[in-house]
Amino acid sequence: MPRIVVLPHEALCPEGEVLDAASGETVCDVMLANGIDIEHACEKSCACTTCHIIVREGFLSLEEADELEEDMLDKAWGLEPDSRLSCQAVVGDADLVVEVPRYTINMVSERH
Repeated sequence: MPRIVVLPHEALCPEGEVLDAASGETVCDVMLANGIDIEHACEKSCACTTCHIIVREGFLSLEEADELEEDMLDKAWGLEPDSRLSCQAVVGDADLVVEVPRYTINMVSERH
């Protein structure tokens, strides 16, 4: 069973987390199921960038982003070559190490 290592994030998981994931699940769903409340303002429909992550290890094990995801990522704060939308990044057979950027393009969080 692959694992997702979530690097420490001040608001979401200050100590970081190691999560078990099943192949075929999205990174976003695994995080949410394990109490990491990553923003997903569009309800995981690939219509925003609030669930933006940076895949520090295991990026090549993910399926390639489609054109819609690539277009959305162009709007993400802190975009890097290994950026993905966690709602679209489907876990394969390899472990992943992910970082949630400190900011999103949302001016106001849905949680406040």
